[in-house]
Amino acid sequence: MEINGIVLSPDPRLRQECAEVEEINSDLRALVERMKVQMFENSGCGLAAPQVGETIQLAIVDTEYTSEKDYDPYVLINPVIVEQSDNLVPYNEGCLSIPGINCEIRRPDRVVVEAYNLEGECIRYEAAGDLFCVCLQHEIDHLHGKTMFERLLPQQRMHAMRQYQDALSRGARPGETE
Repeated sequence: MEINGIVLSPDPRLRQECAEVEEINSDLRALVERMKVQMFENSGCGLAAPQVGETIQLAIVDTEYTSEKDYDPYVLINPVIVEQSDNLVPYNEGCLSIPGINCEIRRPDRVVVEAYNLEGECIRYEAAGDLFCVCLQHEIDHLHGKTMFERLLPQQRMHAMRQYQDALSRGARPGETE
């Protein structure tokens, strides 16, 4: 199921390991532009390609925009977490593909990510203790077939899935959290 161009859980594309991007071409650039529009229109701060139905290792992230004027997401092609801290901290996360709920997820409080941009340059992103840090990890999880649900303990997962079903039955849409 999709709403506003966003693939919703439990769509199998969200649980799939994504293929590496082999070539930066006009099709990939067009996909990035489509993702930018969809992320902005759905009030997201990150979006991975499987969330728009494309199972490739591509994500965009912008955690600091306040309007369309300062909206300029980072493009991450084939991103890899090359360093992460051992210190796990809780963060209340939402997801465009799981609208209507938030889940407390424990993640490393510091990461270093390497990814290619649209110019084919390898860029290193360092983040610690903020939404950008969480968002990088969340979007990279999507590229490896993991949603917020897979980060929860079994009992927490069952509770979150019930909340999600309730939210969907109330008409929750991407960008809405509890």
